[in-house]
Amino acid sequence: MAGTPPPAAGEASGAARAPTAGGRGAAARGGPVRLRRPFYGWWIVAAGSGIHIMFAGLLMQAFGAYAAVLREEFGWSRALVSGAFALARVESGLLGPLQGWMLDRFGPPAIMRVGLVLFGIGFMLFSQLDSPATFYATFFLIAIGSSLGGPLAITVAIVNWFERRRATALGISQVGFAIGGLLVPLTVLAMETWGWRWTAFGSGVLIIAVGMPLSFIIRHRPEPYGYTVDGRPPEERRDHGDQAAAAPADSDFTAREAMRTRAFWMVSLGHGSALLVVSAVMVHLFLQLTERLHYSLGEAALFVSLLTVMQMGGQVFGASLGDRFEKRVIIVICMVMHMVGLLLLAFADSLWMVVAFSMLHGLAWGTRGPLMMAIRADYFGRSSYGTIMGFSSVIVMMGMMGGPLLAGFLADRTGNYEVGFTVLALAAGLGSVFFIFAPRPAPPARLRRPTAPAVTSGRPRS
Repeated sequence: MAGTPPPAAGEASGAARAPTAGGRGAAARGGPVRLRRPFYGWWIVAAGSGIHIMFAGLLMQAFGAYAAVLREEFGWSRALVSGAFALARVESGLLGPLQGWMLDRFGPPAIMRVGLVLFGIGFMLFSQLDSPATFYATFFLIAIGSSLGGPLAITVAIVNWFERRRATALGISQVGFAIGGLLVPLTVLAMETWGWRWTAFGSGVLIIAVGMPLSFIIRHRPEPYGYTVDGRPPEERRDHGDQAAAAPADSDFTAREAMRTRAFWMVSLGHGSALLVVSAVMVHLFLQLTERLHYSLGEAALFVSLLTVMQMGGQVFGASLGDRFEKRVIIVICMVMHMVGLLLLAFADSLWMVVAFSMLHGLAWGTRGPLMMAIRADYFGRSSYGTIMGFSSVIVMMGMMGGPLLAGFLADRTGNYEVGFTVLALAAGLGSVFFIFAPRPAPPARLRRPTAPAVTSGRPRS
């Protein structure tokens, strides 16, 4: 199935043959019954989730473990180690506008395949590093590959296939990111058993061997394959009053029109504020738990697993609330949870504080992440979603870059993470204000201009 286009809409979306007026239908007459098949969009969600598993379990969630072993082997400073993560986020942000345009122009599958190959090769080269220069160079290649083959491409595809259950679909796909977090103990076990170099090399092989087949399941938009968004017949979508059914694609915002709205900037700044906390935790959680709280690497991985379980709960149940209630309100609550959680981690001196951090941060992260992706599609439409997200990533990148750098710099100066984590926590809490000032924008100006009445030729009708 992965290498062939999905079947036609009537076959795959699977409306079962309706019974006749007599109530017995084709089955009662001995005729064939067409079985109901799942909407192909859910296969895309499943494939995206699989790629998220690798992305998180081998890189994003596992970076803290690599940071710990690299500091132990080479004696590098926290700032040097976290600088590679920050550099990767700068690259991702600067690449974002071009990547977003390429995703809208050429579709996610082609871009993802290039990215996955670079991602895998980068890990293989990473296993051979012996200096800060090679560390940064190989991680830069990993960053390019993970950006092209990772979350943005998956999100663009899902946004184009779903509208009514968009937040739910995004949340389910991002469960893979949480499952990857659950697999971090296996990555750590591999490091302890075979060493971090063989673990990195094997990760590169796994990325290409598993990721490439999954990328062939991804499709850009449903229409070329005979589907509609959400997989329902057009007349059913109109009966339900769906906005996407009533609004043609030319009513979506272009990237330029979106950037002229206040909502674009407020959502982007708010997203960046949240990632101050997320990125700092990704890079420095293992260091905080092992160096200050004196847990072993394996014990620290168990806290990551607890965090991940809560993240999964947020992605499955919390994100689905965004299809029913105001997304902005839910996001603000999550930002406050990020703040409280990081403050608990900053001053943790007992087990319950670390557990409380893991639960609050994981639940907030899992709920907020899909909603921040979905709210942009709600506001600006799906036609230029990749390009809009690409330009937004330039701003969001500041949070992904700034969190680890600030936490590492202050930890090197003060000897602990209390000051750095406190500053980042308060910044995330204040960042919730951006969403308060980000209501849905008015339609593009070109749609609000009055149109001249049509001129008809010939004599007027009597």
